[in-house]
Amino acid sequence: MPVLALDTSGAVAVALTDDAGAVLAARSDDQQRHHAELLAPMIAAVLAEAGIDRRDLSAVVVGTGPAPFTGLRVGLVSARTLALALGVPALGVPSLDAIAAATSRDLEAGADVVVATDARRREVYWGTYRVVGAGSVEVVLPPQVGAAADVVVPAGATVVGRGALLYPDLGAGSVDEHLLDPDPAELARLAIERRAQGLDLPTVPLYLRRPDAVPSAASKRVLG
Repeated sequence: MPVLALDTSGAVAVALTDDAGAVLAARSDDQQRHHAELLAPMIAAVLAEAGIDRRDLSAVVVGTGPAPFTGLRVGLVSARTLALALGVPALGVPSLDAIAAATSRDLEAGADVVVATDARRREVYWGTYRVVGAGSVEVVLPPQVGAAADVVVPAGATVVGRGALLYPDLGAGSVDEHLLDPDPAELARLAIERRAQGLDLPTVPLYLRRPDAVPSAASKRVLG
């Protein structure tokens, strides 16, 4: 049964896979502030390309960040709404996990991977992983946010992600363009694997900090 996976933690990306994780169709667009306009047409496009009716989907997988509030919310709300309408589960996977899993395919077991993505405000979202096998990683340090100078990079670690491209001082060297943003196909594979292990996959967003836009403080009452 096909699985739809999407991520809006940075670029807008959508993939349709079979239940073994093989890609049937995929789309991505790196426009950072047009998630709402791009996502629905991209979902329709991958379904049409693969010749799959949305009613045949078995699950909807979504990257849970960390990411800025607005873009991430678009993906999470879309995934939850579609899953609810179709009566299938919505499965959440941290977006950094997908980049780490993709990186692990070119590394040996035991290697360390630091994933850093753009958090704006001259900061990065980052986390540290250890390679278990090709496509499989374990979390060493969970996702957090801070200045690039505060990122802890273990000796010999591979540093990837769009944040590594923006801040060369992280020591990434040449960053593979395919490892800048989460691949939704990797999200789908991780979700399928973790669900088979009986793990909980909540679609709880990893914002890590308050949104830029907050309600104004209520006016003080004037006593007469």
